[in-house]
Amino acid sequence: MDMIWMTLILLLVLLALLGVGLWVAFSLTAIGCVALFFFSGIPVGDSLATAFYSSSVSWELAALPMFIWMGEVLFRSRLSEEMFRGISPWVGKIPGRLLHTNIVGCGIFAAISGSSAATAATIGKMTIPELDRRGYNKNQVLGTLAGSATLGLLIPPSIILIVYGVATEQSIARLFVAGILPGLMLMTLFAGYVVIWSLLNPKGAPAGKSEKLSFTEKVKRSKPLIPVFLLIIGVIGSIYTGLASPTESAAVGVALAHLLSIQSGSMGWKTFQSALMGTVKTSSMIAFILVGASFLTTSMGFTGIPRELAAWISTLGLSPHMLLLVLTLFFIVLGCFLDGISVVVLTTSIILPMVQAAGIDPLWFGIYLVIVVEMSQITPPVGFNLFVIQGLTGENILRIAWAAFPYFLLILVAVILIAVFPEIVTYLPSQMGNQ
Repeated sequence: MDMIWMTLILLLVLLALLGVGLWVAFSLTAIGCVALFFFSGIPVGDSLATAFYSSSVSWELAALPMFIWMGEVLFRSRLSEEMFRGISPWVGKIPGRLLHTNIVGCGIFAAISGSSAATAATIGKMTIPELDRRGYNKNQVLGTLAGSATLGLLIPPSIILIVYGVATEQSIARLFVAGILPGLMLMTLFAGYVVIWSLLNPKGAPAGKSEKLSFTEKVKRSKPLIPVFLLIIGVIGSIYTGLASPTESAAVGVALAHLLSIQSGSMGWKTFQSALMGTVKTSSMIAFILVGASFLTTSMGFTGIPRELAAWISTLGLSPHMLLLVLTLFFIVLGCFLDGISVVVLTTSIILPMVQAAGIDPLWFGIYLVIVVEMSQITPPVGFNLFVIQGLTGENILRIAWAAFPYFLLILVAVILIAVFPEIVTYLPSQMGNQ
């Protein structure tokens, strides 16, 4: 059968399964079964068993529940209460003032949670009531939170980078390190926009009564955050220097997160139970999706669709930048209807061969893909950050989406920057040697 018809049939079946509400993991498995049964002579049962087993015994996958557990523990600690008090003295004199607490707070929490939704919920609970009370522009409060919370997908330890690494057999350690500079770049872009907006709209970020604090006093106010910074440096630094693998550093991170929670007095039996159950639910959901995606990748390989698609794309004579433009539009549209992890696992088996055929580094492409997926977190109708913030504020989801639109454009600028200057992604991993 012609490749295009085969692809369209499988795509329509997938959309039908997702449309009736079947779980993503089961939909992926079903598509793999259909592909093997109708478009190849390979036994479905043998391939299913092999793909499920090989994908579920991956040692790299052990880092996933560890990092999720670390985030769940810190999500339930008093970190959110202490963060505003620790950050606000440092941003009080910058144009935009306390709006920057959303950006910096999300950047810090992203580095210990790996989850965009958890970042939005934790920082939002802390900053929204305080910024509303002080009379800050509501759209900017919502926009800075929605946009900055997407950093949870990029700044390591990122859950979605682990998923990409396992799905494409890329080094998770290198992916983590590759996400550092782009994450800082996005924070800088967000902060720069807030500064410019505040200079043009000074009433949107009222000065209020600001205390004159010495450097020593600022450090004292930020003292509760010092253990958090040490945790971040310990986890990421041990991976970068090669002292520990991502799995080992995740285990250390979990232990330190529990110690921080105990030290702050927020760890009790109920907190421990809820963090553990949250970890089990999230990890199980992602693991099911990964084994389904692994089987789909195997099935696609047997049908020959990725190979033929890559060959077809190469006949079009698209330059790498033109291919990236087409893929960016494709991922933005796809992200309007699917969550980030689903976008990654659904597309990598077909997209990656054509990307490699175009001479694009799979490591760089992983960071590019995550940044583009960040846009889907703030685009209706399935933008998960929008739902989280709506739950916190009760605001109309379209208003939140409109408030987040400038940050959507800034993320698009980040995509352009890493395409023009790929060293932003590849420099730090290149310094890791053979680690």
